[in-house]
Amino acid sequence: MDVFFAFYKGGTAVRKGPVIYALSDSIGETAELVARATASQFESGEIDIVRVPYISSIEQIENIFQAAAGQPALICHTIVSPDLRVALENLADKMSITTVDIMGPMIDSVQTVTGFIPKLKPGLIHQLDQEYFKRVEAIEFAVKYDDGKNPNGLLKADIVLIGVSRTSKTPLSMYLAHKRFKAANVPLVPEICPPPELFEMPSDRIVGLVLNPLKLNEIRAERLRIMGLAPGASYAAVDRIIEELSYARSVMNKIGCPIIDVSNKAIEETANSIIEIIRSKR
Repeated sequence: MDVFFAFYKGGTAVRKGPVIYALSDSIGETAELVARATASQFESGEIDIVRVPYISSIEQIENIFQAAAGQPALICHTIVSPDLRVALENLADKMSITTVDIMGPMIDSVQTVTGFIPKLKPGLIHQLDQEYFKRVEAIEFAVKYDDGKNPNGLLKADIVLIGVSRTSKTPLSMYLAHKRFKAANVPLVPEICPPPELFEMPSDRIVGLVLNPLKLNEIRAERLRIMGLAPGASYAAVDRIIEELSYARSVMNKIGCPIIDVSNKAIEETANSIIEIIRSKR
């Protein structure tokens, strides 16, 4: 079976042989794939497959039926708009042209079994795909710009989290990435100057994270224990923690960014507060 594929450009049929018009009020990939799979089952002759995407008016459907008239042709479709479906069915009856509704029976069956009401909105699967790729991109961004890596990327971030070590910057960045926000984070250490990019970007795209000194002491001491190090190291010393937090607050105040105390907050709660900040500023 020789299958010829084209996009419909209006007017007459693309070729004189049998034609399957694959119509859709979205991209039309599903209708085309079904038409291709069907055509592959026939070993003789040629079948032209003409994809007609983004059907949005009855006039477009009428033009397709005019092109299909007078030749061996059928029309398959994944149109979900009720008005367009009715118009197509009426024209099919009037002009005696065979049509195949690819999506309709499946939608009706799922509605019958589940009781759910279909959205009947074209292109939803592609919107889901786009959301997936946005999430993947955000996760890759969070990994690439975690813990102050490559400060040049800070200006590309939707949000930058700053704070001393163990204030949940990395898990928050990953949580936000799963919500499709590009999040970077920068540790604040008294002995290291913050990257200049922090002072070049809008302060409302930066969020400072602080923690109760005693709570942070517990967290760092546990971290040292897991790593097999002495819990009395300066990293977990209360005096050192207070010094770091004081320095971090001075940087945050200089930037003028919002500050969130994460002492008694779950990651989800803090992340939701950050998302509210992002959206309110947009």
